Amino acid sequence: MLAPLWLTLQIALLATLVAGAVGIALGWWMARRDFLGKDTADALLMLPMVLPPTVLGYYLIVLIGRNGAIGQYLDRWFGINLMFTWQGAVVAASLVSLPLIYKAARAAFEEVDGRLLHAARTLGAGEFEVFVRISLPLAVRGIAAGLMLAFARAMGEFGATLMIAGNLPGKTQTLSIAIYDAVQAGNDAQALWLTLVISVVCVAVLVASSRLLRARH
Repeated sequence: MLAPLWLTLQIALLATLVAGAVGIALGWWMARRDFLGKDTADALLMLPMVLPPTVLGYYLIVLIGRNGAIGQYLDRWFGINLMFTWQGAVVAASLVSLPLIYKAARAAFEEVDGRLLHAARTLGAGEFEVFVRISLPLAVRGIAAGLMLAFARAMGEFGATLMIAGNLPGKTQTLSIAIYDAVQAGNDAQALWLTLVISVVCVAVLVASSRLLRARH
């Protein structure tokens, strides 16, 4: 019974790391650069937050499925197939949680005083040094809150994960899918227990995120 919980925690953690790295980089870039089509780029990055999970799952199948635009080359050149694997579940969870960390990181970077960045550049600091020594430390609380929200979102992911990774007990069956299975099988006791577990974890993450945001302000 604990297998879906441990698998969900592993997938959520890896997805948060992947989405965190991409989201922080994109948030910093979008906060500090102006270019043609910036609003459109922002809308595309936020799209996974509003699209139905099944639509995201279909897009992933089109992209990384065995015959997908990217998946066929992964399979042909490297022998990698992400369909019906826990790695595919990580990809799905990363996609749906990306907007949360991206938006939090962008807002945090936009609050950093630009005069500090300009002063550092004037003193000879490169862009990477400015990012690591000034932008990132000043934005760290907002980013941490975004990472927590992304982790909670990754834990609760269902639709896209089911489409790309399937429902293989012990291999790809996450907590939310196990709850669905328990309800379908009429196992109300197991469904209730699993629901309570994921609810407690998500509430704890949200409380910690809220405290971080209050401390930041």
